[in-house]
Amino acid sequence: MPVERTVVVTAGGAGTKGRRPAPERAVLQVVLGIAVPLGLGATILAMYVTEALTTYRTTILDPGDFVVHARPLARVLQDFSAAFTIGLLLLCSVALPGAEANRAIIGFAQWKALNWAWLSSGVWFVSSVASLVFIAADTAGQPINTEEFFPLFMFFITELDLGEILLVALLAVFLLVTFLPMVRSSTGSGIMLAVAMMGVLPLAWAGHAAGSDDHGNAVNSLALHLVGVCVWVGGLAAILLLGFRLGTDTGRVLRRYSTLALLSFTAVAYSGIINARLRIGPWENLATPYGQLIVVKILALGVLGLAGWYQRRRILPRLDENPEDRRALTLFGASEAALMILTIGISVGLAASPPPVPQGSIADVDLRRSLLGYLWPEPLTIPHFLGAWHTDWVVNLFIVAAAIAYIRAVIILRRRGDLWSLPRTAAFLAGCALLIWLTSGGPAVYGKTSFSGHMIQHMGLMMYAPILLVIGAPILLLLRATPARTDGSRGLREWTLWIFTSRYSHFLTRPPVAGLLFIGSLIGFYYSPAFELSLSTHLGHVLMCIHFILTGYLFAWVLIGIDPGPARAPFPFRLIILLAIMAFHAFFGLSLLNGTEILAPGWWADLQLTNQEALLADQQRGGAIAWGVGELPTLLLALAVAVAWRKDDQRRALREDRAADRNGDAALRAYNDHLHQLRTGAPPAPPEHP
Repeated sequence: MPVERTVVVTAGGAGTKGRRPAPERAVLQVVLGIAVPLGLGATILAMYVTEALTTYRTTILDPGDFVVHARPLARVLQDFSAAFTIGLLLLCSVALPGAEANRAIIGFAQWKALNWAWLSSGVWFVSSVASLVFIAADTAGQPINTEEFFPLFMFFITELDLGEILLVALLAVFLLVTFLPMVRSSTGSGIMLAVAMMGVLPLAWAGHAAGSDDHGNAVNSLALHLVGVCVWVGGLAAILLLGFRLGTDTGRVLRRYSTLALLSFTAVAYSGIINARLRIGPWENLATPYGQLIVVKILALGVLGLAGWYQRRRILPRLDENPEDRRALTLFGASEAALMILTIGISVGLAASPPPVPQGSIADVDLRRSLLGYLWPEPLTIPHFLGAWHTDWVVNLFIVAAAIAYIRAVIILRRRGDLWSLPRTAAFLAGCALLIWLTSGGPAVYGKTSFSGHMIQHMGLMMYAPILLVIGAPILLLLRATPARTDGSRGLREWTLWIFTSRYSHFLTRPPVAGLLFIGSLIGFYYSPAFELSLSTHLGHVLMCIHFILTGYLFAWVLIGIDPGPARAPFPFRLIILLAIMAFHAFFGLSLLNGTEILAPGWWADLQLTNQEALLADQQRGGAIAWGVGELPTLLLALAVAVAWRKDDQRRALREDRAADRNGDAALRAYNDHLHQLRTGAPPAPPEHP
């Protein structure tokens, strides 16, 4: 059992430690007791309809009846426990009330959520182990009760990409089971939530999407889908479990979950449409058994959306008036949870079933397209570069959502009479637009087919877009537009303040550290296997983009940011660091320009680009881009630092003038008296009284 934690029973939780009301408990048990077997049955039925259960009978490799039928059941249990664990940790991190006097101490509801999350993570771990074994047996076509299975299993988890991915997810769940009993704060629950997400996200690389055409959009949409489902379903299950212990905080917690559920519903619907479109292909495939199950899933999602709307309109106002009136919430929430369980059962069956569009590699048809995920672009010219486009739907969703949130925050400030700089708004929106072009336009299309195209994307992600975003001051805007919480919980505002005031932020925002991360990333990335991994793997590409944006934002923020955070270094020191970075950046560009060794040769060979002279010329062209194009934003940063330095001197002089007007220029008179004393040896004159 988890170790004992320091617990404070908040005002909202007082008197809520008793037994649940019997009728509500009975309804919850009956509904969920029926829904879970039905969800398992829906999985089997979906696999039967799509003939996934009989596929193995037509192949030589047969893992046996037990593996065929047990694998989807283990996956259902894995998905349910993962969603429940994530939902509990999410509520504990951002919704449940804590100790109002001391945020470092968890409240009673948080304590219960962490206990249940630990138990649920144990089920998640066991089902993940079983699922890993069944997938290995299925892949090898070998029953698990044979002597040959264990060597095949070890080869699967150590040599095959699928096995390594599943093993990484399993290790994340193991860390969760190990460290959850030690968590005693909202900070710890937030960290454990991040670890739990690492147990879910790798599954996106283990499904149909990882090897499909347009695998970038397929994997991104599946990852977004998994996270959205876990937050939505797991959050509702956690609410049903903890709702009886929330007392007067019930309505407030439900409203916070309702906001999360709305975001999750949008993410699930958006990603589901993308993924279904990639798997279905032509619309006539909706008439196939797989397509019909997709239609059923869409209808169930629509019903769930209506249920959420009804809850927001009817249930939440009733709980605001009387937090103890939970019968309607229990009945409604249990029915909604049952529908979610059935939908997840269908989804698991679909995940284990072959879609109409083959999801395997198309290397035998078009090798380059199988590697890129999209058609090979036209020869690299300026018109082609400016006109090329391959939409990254999930990345665009996040960028557009950030722009909408920024505009909404500006509107909130203006409605209450506060002003916000229009140039800052324009800069942030321009940065968002630039990010969309960098991740979906010519830089993204040609970033994997030529070194020079990749360097343009790199410079844009690291040096141009971050400067515009920093000028927009989004953190300051968020803090001004978001009200502070008073119940000991942590919302977006509180987590943002924690991040920007932590000791890690104090370390990272020191100019030498930020500068070293900025320039060190260039050398460490291009002259290591990381560059080729970013080209040949989707995960490497995603991590590359995130790293470039974050390091660029951090460096620009240290130099010209106005957001609250650790104290900035003096302006002369900032200019010195910037000049040093300019020198190192020029050296990096020249090293590429004069280099004779081709970087990432394996990737270019896979793309059938074998002309070494052309590859070297393109790489040197990329070095010229890094040197020339990269120096412009550095000069603009230097100019911005100089302007900020001048404005700071003007503000300091103005403050000193105002202080002199208030105290009769006491500082100047004290200085003159000190000089007079040094010259004459006479004691200072007594101060004049007005």
